[in-house]
Formats: sequence, structure tokens, C-alpha cells
Amino acid sequence: MFTQTWKKYLPVIAILIKRSGSGDQTLTMNHIDFERAAGGRKIKYSFNNLHLNDSRLDNTFKHTPLAREFAQLLQENELTRPLIKKQHLEFSMNNDFQLIIRNHTATTDDAETGDAKSSKSAEANA
Repeated sequence: MFTQTWKKYLPVIAILIKRSGSGDQTLTMNHIDFERAAGGRKIKYSFNNLHLNDSRLDNTFKHTPLAREFAQLLQENELTRPLIKKQHLEFSMNNDFQLIIRNHTATTDDAETGDAKSSKSAEANA
């Protein structure tokens, strides 16, 4: 239902995914595009915590059809597939039709390195 709408914004989303390593990225989209795609149905247009970890959707949360179609498009599209590979990305969309992209890849790597340093310090002190 929303695939065509997401495809319209996909080139900009790809650029924002690339930039997400330096900080959170926000894309404000046109609400009319989504309302037309819904065909007059009352649908929840917002979603939170859509995590793609190494191109895989985290199924811990139950996602709306809007979010599931978005994730599926990112996974199948030739432009975005290589961008989401080996990344830990979080997507959220609020009621103002703003898509927020957060990249947790660097944070995860830093945490692992910090834990490794802590372990070595503990061993050295023992």
C-alpha cells in the first residue's frame, strides 16, 4: 500500500543513511502522499524503534504495516541494500511525518572496545 510512497523518498533516505554515521538525520515528508496511499483508511502513520541490524529487522516489536513495508523496501532495493548491510540502524516516524534515522553502529563498536579495555584493566590490576 505504501511502497510507491516510500519509493518516492528512497533516494533522499539513502543519502541520509550515509550521513547517519555523523549524527541523527531527519526527513520531513508530505502527509498528503501517505494519506493518498492509505486510500481514506484510518491508519497509524507513526512508528518507533524499527531496528535494522545487519540488514535484518528486529522482530522484538510488532511493527505497523507502514513500518514493515518501509523495512522490506530498504532490504530489497539495490540502492539501499548495501548501505544497511553491517549497520545497526534505528528508524522512527512521528505524527508530523518526520522520519528520524539513527545509526548505532559506531556506538556498539565503541562499547565493545570499552568493555575490552575494562577487562584488560581488571586483569592488570588483579
